[in-house]
Amino acid sequence: MPHKMVETLPSNSTFLRPAFFILAGIPGLAGAQAWLMLMFGPMYLLALLGNGALLTVVRIDSTLHQPMFLLLATLAATDLGLATSIAPGLLAVLCLGPRPIPYAACLVQMFFVHTLTAVESGVLLAMACDRAVAVGRPLHYPVLVTKARVGYAALALAFKAIAIVVPFPLLVARFEHFCAKTIRHAYCAHMAVVELVVGNTHANNLYGLALSLAVSGVDIVGIAGSYGLITHAVLRLPTREARAKAFGTCTSHICVILAFYVPGLFSYLTHRFGRHTVPKPVHILLSNIYLLLPPALNPLIYGVRTKQIRDRLLEMFTLRKSQF
Repeated sequence: MPHKMVETLPSNSTFLRPAFFILAGIPGLAGAQAWLMLMFGPMYLLALLGNGALLTVVRIDSTLHQPMFLLLATLAATDLGLATSIAPGLLAVLCLGPRPIPYAACLVQMFFVHTLTAVESGVLLAMACDRAVAVGRPLHYPVLVTKARVGYAALALAFKAIAIVVPFPLLVARFEHFCAKTIRHAYCAHMAVVELVVGNTHANNLYGLALSLAVSGVDIVGIAGSYGLITHAVLRLPTREARAKAFGTCTSHICVILAFYVPGLFSYLTHRFGRHTVPKPVHILLSNIYLLLPPALNPLIYGVRTKQIRDRLLEMFTLRKSQF
């Protein structure tokens, strides 16, 4: 059985840098593997189909080549990458048991998971700023927010994420000795790999904390400030109908933000402060949900809440159905 790959070595065993690690998946939940497959499998499928459809609609419909929809397309592309960076390996572990992953591939996965998470946070901030300008300065919106500026913002977010995440695999690569080869996680999260290191990991811990505060903390403050400006602008609108319409355009964005940050913050807080109160399997389960739930929900939320995208999707499916 594949589960025999999990190590049962003494705690004082030390390895030189291994050629591969073993991803243990979600230890302690072996009896729930089938249920977890039924949860994560549809999540990944929904993320693939939903974000793929959203990207296709924005690409082929020239009327959607506007800043707001280009930001949605950027979010969809990020979601596709984020879900694909962990879901295939997670599903393989749930289906076949603990699986080996080459050392270099583990560092690459670490880089992509954390980079795409940082990009997604930045895109959500950009979308909040976009809505703040659209609601607060509607007459100046076409001048202030252009397709070119959205493109530059997307490139800036990508370069920023790459620059701040590159130290993660580099900080791990400097270590030569590990206490085990089995990563008690479903993917190569930075702190899950650091737990296996034999040596001084203060730099890794401090950088991980600083990065979380600098990225998520700053983005959350920026998003809260943007929606504070939106609320102020909406409350000044003259009619109740106008206020309801303005709030309606932002509802989908708020749902996406909550779906991304609430599980993420809970996972982060349990990792930092709840190690002795929150069981390890629960923390690992939450960290996987945190990365797969938003990519699965975002297309549904935008498909339901954004009229232009909903109408275009219905046209596409109606046309294909009539062709058969």
